[in-house]
Amino acid sequence: PFQKGQLVAPIVANLGPLEALTLTPNPDEVQEVFTLPLAHLLREENQGYTHFRAATGRFGYTLPVFLHGPHRVWGLTAVITEFVLELLAPGTY
Repeated sequence: PFQKGQLVAPIVANLGPLEALTLTPNPDEVQEVFTLPLAHLLREENQGYTHFRAATGRFGYTLPVFLHGPHRVWGLTAVITEFVLELLAPGTY
C-alpha cells in the first residue's frame, strides 16, 4: 500500500502499437491491465468524482474517477490521469 512520504513519479510515453507490447505486471500490485483511448477519457459521460468523508463524518475530499464498462480508474491513478489530461488537452479537459 501507498505510505505517507513515498514519492510517485508518473511516466507518460508513446509506446507504439499496443499489440506489439508484452506486459508482465506484478500480480501482487496489478489485478488487470486494460487500455482507454484518450478520446474516451475526455468524454464527460465517462468522468465523475468520488466524495470521501472525514473521520468525523463531515465532508473530507473529492477525487476524480473515470469509468469504462466494468472498469473504474480511481484513487492516485485517477488523480495522475486528470493531471495528464489537463496537460494533453488544455481547454478540452
